[in-house]
Amino acid sequence: MKAAVFHKPGDIRVDNVPDPSILDPRDVILRITSTAICGSDLHILSGAVPQKDPMIMGHEFMGIVEETGSAVLNLKKGDRVIVPFPIACGQCFFCTHQASPACENSNYKNYGPNGNLTDQKGGALFGYTDLYGGYSGGQAQYVRVPYADISPRIVPEFLEDEQALFLTDIFPTGWAAIDWAQLKGEEVVAIFGSGPVGLMAQKAAWINGAGRVIAIDPLDYRLQKARQVNNVDTLNPDRDDVVAAIREMTDGRGADVCVDACGFEPERSFMDKVKATVNFEKGSIKVLEMCFEAVRRMGTVSIMGVYGSMYNNFPLHRIFDKGITIKQGQAPVLNYIDKLIDLVSDNKVVLDDIITHVLPLDDATNAYKIFDEKEDDCVKVVLKP
Repeated sequence: MKAAVFHKPGDIRVDNVPDPSILDPRDVILRITSTAICGSDLHILSGAVPQKDPMIMGHEFMGIVEETGSAVLNLKKGDRVIVPFPIACGQCFFCTHQASPACENSNYKNYGPNGNLTDQKGGALFGYTDLYGGYSGGQAQYVRVPYADISPRIVPEFLEDEQALFLTDIFPTGWAAIDWAQLKGEEVVAIFGSGPVGLMAQKAAWINGAGRVIAIDPLDYRLQKARQVNNVDTLNPDRDDVVAAIREMTDGRGADVCVDACGFEPERSFMDKVKATVNFEKGSIKVLEMCFEAVRRMGTVSIMGVYGSMYNNFPLHRIFDKGITIKQGQAPVLNYIDKLIDLVSDNKVVLDDIITHVLPLDDATNAYKIFDEKEDDCVKVVLKP
């Protein structure tokens, strides 16, 4: 089969690789019909999230069940399913306590309580390095889905792939950012980053009762997309004093909720890069620092962007003095997936309006380049095997 394979930083290409097979009675083999490139994939492409050996990429995918293991009784050949990106066994302590991204069994090689930089990670993820389980991803013609009696969900027949695809990751991730803040109604929500996750968090904020949603991004075309599809206010940090503007919008208090949908690889100056090198840091926490400044006292900061190293001068003093609540981590997709499918099915949210590029899997190398370099006003790329 064909698959988008990471070989080394800067080198993802389409290769012919062996077809997957059933390895466990709880497996299914899925024929991929649609898959997407995620911003997290770019961390692997850049080398910021390390991977030594070749690996099939992709954790946002859906498709048709082609073969089932003997223990999978809830799915059959021909079912069209979406597959949440965390791999969960459904039986361990964390899976039975609504914390499936911390599954104790899926990442059996590198699981551990410490959360170290180079070992002891949480539950496994599709196509996201050996540290997170070493599972082949779904940017391919076929994929093996382990524990398939737990996570996959059958897609309503009337939904097109593009309407349902983002239920695998970015919509539940954006939803988690808002759900963690437990909105009561009429809150001001500031979302830093208007890439795919940021756009989904904007949608989730409105659905959950926000009174005002502010999108922050240095790229005008992404702010235009945010206004177009989500009807939000926008700020560009290259032109606006973001913290001052947010305080002006909120009678000097700051936003009730700030969402970091950027992570450790934002747009950076030369001096930002020098500082990171001197401190042995990966990327920057400058977006996170802005969130801590812009949020009101006793407010909430949700961190959905990936962070991959320790950071010096972490502003613990500000977090303590302001009494900020922080929630972060991989989204517990299984906690939300059924409700979110209903929202899409009932036309209460539109997800496919962020798609800017649909390309064949054969063009994956170029698709990564377009997405990574933000060419052609690229917001979200969908690949078709």
